[in-house]
Parts: sequence; structure tokens; C-alpha cells
Amino acid sequence: MTKATRPRRSATDDPTEATDRKLRNTVQSLAKGFRVLEAFTADNEELSLSEIALSAGLDPGTTFRMLNTLVELGYLSRVPESRRFRLTLKVLDLGFHAIARSDMRSVVRPVLRSLVGDVNEAASFAVLQGPDVLYLERVRAGITRLGVDIRIGTTVSTVRTVVGRTILAFLSAAEIARVTGLDPTAGNAETDELAAGLARIREDGHAVLDSQLTEGLRILAVPVLDADRYPLGAISVAAPSIRCTPEELRATALEPTLAAAHDIARAMQARGSIAVTPSRT
Repeated sequence: MTKATRPRRSATDDPTEATDRKLRNTVQSLAKGFRVLEAFTADNEELSLSEIALSAGLDPGTTFRMLNTLVELGYLSRVPESRRFRLTLKVLDLGFHAIARSDMRSVVRPVLRSLVGDVNEAASFAVLQGPDVLYLERVRAGITRLGVDIRIGTTVSTVRTVVGRTILAFLSAAEIARVTGLDPTAGNAETDELAAGLARIREDGHAVLDSQLTEGLRILAVPVLDADRYPLGAISVAAPSIRCTPEELRATALEPTLAAAHDIARAMQARGSIAVTPSRT
């Protein structure tokens, strides 16, 4: 009776090598930072360095550096007159932003579909994310593809996009400077051009400009404003410039897009959606 041949063990079956490969593909310092945050619970709202180190499974030196970093970033604070730490409300921002964006998409999607049905052009909805605009929703007209394919989750520099400039136009000068790094009151050629363009958009209540990202594409953008006229985001409608002049795009798409922006703002207000505001860091 012959022995059954045992299958040869490949390198990928080696648990030690699999662990090593996993470590190479992860950022361990980031993982340690989250372990520090996870040490805090409803029953342990305030913890000392040693308690955090024990709960997170870290040595005191690493824990000390992690705590200093998280305090500097605003996710932890030192308890006055003690050597203990606690979470700040900034930790909640991570969850709130995810909830807000999910809620926004559920509001925006049917409105954009209706808008695309009316204008027969591609439409998108974007919000600010730091110095960029983040595309939260996108609906194409049939199977038409327009040069660059903006996908959900795409981020682009705010000042390089029509939809981004439309949002910026309804921010204060201080917020514009914080978002873009450009002070619209600085008085140089670049900032003067930006300030003049934003003033026109603010006066008109919309923008019609050629895309800076894709040659031959014309964009109409309308802000989605809350009750205080603060921009929650903006809708853009894109059409090939070869078959659509600025006047024609306004004539066919402006009123439906304004109505869509009004519907989104009203729905967000009714749902109590959380506005995704520019980064304050």
C-alpha cells in the first residue's frame, strides 16, 4: 500500500509569510492610532497613558507618541489638572460625514435622474472636500460618454472646475482663502481673475463656462443653497460645446437645473441632512 502523496505546501500557504505580507501592505502606525482611539468606551471615557497602553497592547513610548499626535489633530484632549485623556467630538465628524453623504446621495440621485430626463445631458452633484470638489453622484444621458468620465468619488481641484467655482462663489473671502490657499482680496493677477469670476457667478446665480478638464465640453453649474444661502454643493450639466452654445445651454438647461437645486435643498432641509462643509483643519 503506497502512502498518499501529501500536497506540496506553497509559499502562499505559509502562515508566517502571509502575516509578513499583510504587515507589508498595511500602515502599522495608523492601525496603532486606531487602537488607541478604540481604548475609549462608554465605561472608560477618561484614561491614563498606562491604561491606554494596556488596552491597545502598545508600549508606553509608542502610546505617548500616539497620544500627542491625536491631541495635536484634535481627536483627543487632555483632561484639565490630570494626566488623563478623553475623546473629543471631532471623532464624531468621521461618522457624521459618512452619514451625511449617504443621505445626500439618496436625496440627489432621483433628482438628477429626473433632470437628465429633462435636458438629455449628463448631470453631476459635487460637494467640497478640503481644497477639492468630491463628486457624490453622477447620471449620464443614455450611453453617451463625454471625454473624461467623472465617476462617483472623483476629487478635482476646486478652482479647476466649474462646479467647484460655483460653490466657492457663495463662500466668504476667508473661507475661499482657507479652501483654495488663494486670498481673493490679495490683488494679484491670479486672485483678481478668481475674484471677478466668482463675483459674476454670485450675481448670476449660476455659471456657464468651458471645462478646464476636458476640451470641447461646456458646463452649466448651479449651487445648492441652504436657507442661509450657504452652499451645500452644486449641480453641473455637461454638454459638447460643438453642438451647444452658452446661450443654448442656458435656454435648455438653466431652469430645470435651478429647479433641481431647489428640490435638493428643500429635501435636505426636510430630512435634516448634515451639510458637508469645507475642512477647518
